[in-house]
Amino acid sequence: MMHLVTGASASGKSAYAEDLLVLAKSAEKYYIATMRPWGAEGAARVKKHRAMREGKGFQTIEAFHTLDDLRLPEKGSLMLECMSNLLANEQFELGGTDEEILDRIQQGIQNLKEQTDDLIIVTNEIFSDGCRYDAETVRYIRLLGNLNIRMAEEADAVTEVVYGIPIRRKGEDANEQQ
Repeated sequence: MMHLVTGASASGKSAYAEDLLVLAKSAEKYYIATMRPWGAEGAARVKKHRAMREGKGFQTIEAFHTLDDLRLPEKGSLMLECMSNLLANEQFELGGTDEEILDRIQQGIQNLKEQTDDLIIVTNEIFSDGCRYDAETVRYIRLLGNLNIRMAEEADAVTEVVYGIPIRRKGEDANEQQ
């Protein structure tokens, strides 16, 4: 099963996705962290997220791009945190055309699906702030929107987290998952 979890910054989407991973039936539980810890702020954020996961039985794997090369030790359940970081790494570190970037990410997702019983993907809703951005940032926002659409089409379930409240957009009722 593939479950896409989306929401705005600090909406509670990561905590909700972690709860889904805790409840997953697989004995092996993996957490793929895609954020590169640039600078003191990045290091503090990574430290905070590690503390949130502590004691939950997840094996953390840091993978910043090219998920199609990733091999899990055993089949299990996996949470990918998060697509906005992965996309930034793919776009700005590896580059390529929009289609090449999207295809690379989708190949990585397919690779993970083949190795997992449950795949939980966290992404961001960054499309409604009304700000003006430079051309590269606009490209990034457009790519993330296209990526989110593709993942939502493929996902068995899609949940939007708003103010800590999960709202099921696709699949079974969110209340059945809690």
